[in-house]
Amino acid sequence: MELLESPIRRYAWGSRTAIATLQGRPAPTADPEAELWMGAHPASPSRLSVSGSSLVDAIAADPVALLGESRVERFGPRLPFLLKVLAAAQPLSLQAHPDLRQARERFAAGHASYVDAWHKPEMLVAVTDFDALCGFRDPAETARDLSALAVPRLKSTIDALRRPDPAEALHDAVRGLLTHPDAELVDDVVAACRPRIREHSSYALAVELAQQYPGDAGVIVAMLLNRVRLRPTEAVWMPAGNLHAYLKGVGVEIMATSDNVLRGGLTSKHVDVDELLRVLRFEVLTDPVTRPVELAPGLTAYPAPIQDFVLHRAVVGADASAVRLPGGGPRIVLCLSGSVRVDDGVVPVTLASGQAAFAPDARPALSVSGHGEVYQASTPSAQAVDPLG
Repeated sequence: MELLESPIRRYAWGSRTAIATLQGRPAPTADPEAELWMGAHPASPSRLSVSGSSLVDAIAADPVALLGESRVERFGPRLPFLLKVLAAAQPLSLQAHPDLRQARERFAAGHASYVDAWHKPEMLVAVTDFDALCGFRDPAETARDLSALAVPRLKSTIDALRRPDPAEALHDAVRGLLTHPDAELVDDVVAACRPRIREHSSYALAVELAQQYPGDAGVIVAMLLNRVRLRPTEAVWMPAGNLHAYLKGVGVEIMATSDNVLRGGLTSKHVDVDELLRVLRFEVLTDPVTRPVELAPGLTAYPAPIQDFVLHRAVVGADASAVRLPGGGPRIVLCLSGSVRVDDGVVPVTLASGQAAFAPDARPALSVSGHGEVYQASTPSAQAVDPLG
């Protein structure tokens, strides 16, 4: 195993305290710190502390040794997952990601909204209380809530949401809002919501978002989504086509390694409405929350039906026992708190809060001891997609 030196991405929506505090650095920081990236993403790869080379270059030099032959066959000579600590002090854009077929086809066709040929399913586990939008609400319920605002300009949106087929209702409502953006409509809706913010969470949401994105049609589109308030260790799973946005909080995020993002508002960046409508899944999501599954004392897993990654969480220190992390292949282990020893049977490492290490394919299952909390990102075996290891 080898310690990783991992980059921090600085975006305007980031926190000036969360990542610095995690790593034991002075806070507040001069600039917002939004994401700590651990992996081999070409835009900001981690570096191996001993050799000094980037993880991208190390994998390129000997992909089979670091990733394993079966994983190179499945994903090519690339680490298929990226692990992050995400710290949002302000809302991120409404967005969705394509599935693998869509990404490959559109990238091969040279579509401007696609920067690679890979999909980007994601999962975020809350470290603090975390506020997010994830998946569509029942359109009939949304129509009822919007109708109660008595805003005449909302009539076409409400009529669309009342259509009997939920998928058609959601598609037509979203399409109408994004293809004919009307700043006056947003202003009218926000004005109607302001005195009624205690009546429904979507009313409060519109008022909050409009403060940062006045006149943005995404303010109303956001009202069509589930507002999810995660407690620590709860998660949201965002497969391809899921419209979502992070609002506030700190979380551990794992995703497939890709930069394909299609935005739907709450941003100054380009919004490709036609392509977003192509990839969105207009499905009602009744329960957006993913809860951890206990595997053994101190060990939990987060189920996700995906080949690219598996996420496990371990807590050690309640007694003297070590916790064995399931799985093989290339792995990244992050210490989220405390101080832990991670033993791979060859070169063990000690991780402090905010540090991570990389284990190549040939290493056996990792054992964690000490006092602290760790997350392990890995990939399932070629024979199964069982996220429980």
